[in-house]
Amino acid sequence: MKRLNNFKFKEFDIFKKLDTPSKIQDFIDDIEINFEKNGETCRSPLMVLKHNEAHCLEGALLASAIFWYHGKPPLLLDLVTTPNDDYHTVALFKESGKWGAISKTNHAYLRYRDPVFKNVRELAMSYFNEYFLDSGQKTLRSYSGSFDLTEFGEDWLVEKDDLWSIAEALDNSKHYKILTAKQIRRLRLADPVEIKANKLVQWKKE
Repeated sequence: MKRLNNFKFKEFDIFKKLDTPSKIQDFIDDIEINFEKNGETCRSPLMVLKHNEAHCLEGALLASAIFWYHGKPPLLLDLVTTPNDDYHTVALFKESGKWGAISKTNHAYLRYRDPVFKNVRELAMSYFNEYFLDSGQKTLRSYSGSFDLTEFGEDWLVEKDDLWSIAEALDNSKHYKILTAKQIRRLRLADPVEIKANKLVQWKKE
């Protein structure tokens, strides 16, 4: 694959060493959580590296950029919840015909997925029982198809302004419902021990 011009920025030199999904996930994990103290952001990979902080979408964009650097397609997966919970976005990758995901999260759940899933739906559903509120309500309701960032050219890699156009396009992309109304009514609440475990965080808000 021909190296894109925007990968010539010195901040991207670290990508050379991040040549496996595990290394990428470790790198993403070490970046501080973006608590958006000064307002909502949707930073480009370059801006994430400059600020050394990211929330889930920003982490997924950065991970996708690293995959692209190594010749793999930059793909996102959007996980959509009920209105009273936060959506989550991960970076998709494929190895030996199986899907996996890089995830930036501050909690014990909704994390990395090894490439063992036969399709995107199967991977998305692996997050279902982990996705709940403190009340125990399970909230995951739909997921996107694999969202290809190559459609946006390469400027998103280094854009100084927030990438709201990509966030909006992801929101408006085709999503697939995973539950019927009957299934929703019959959902069991998460166990108290699960709820307690999910309060464990990697980064504390100051």
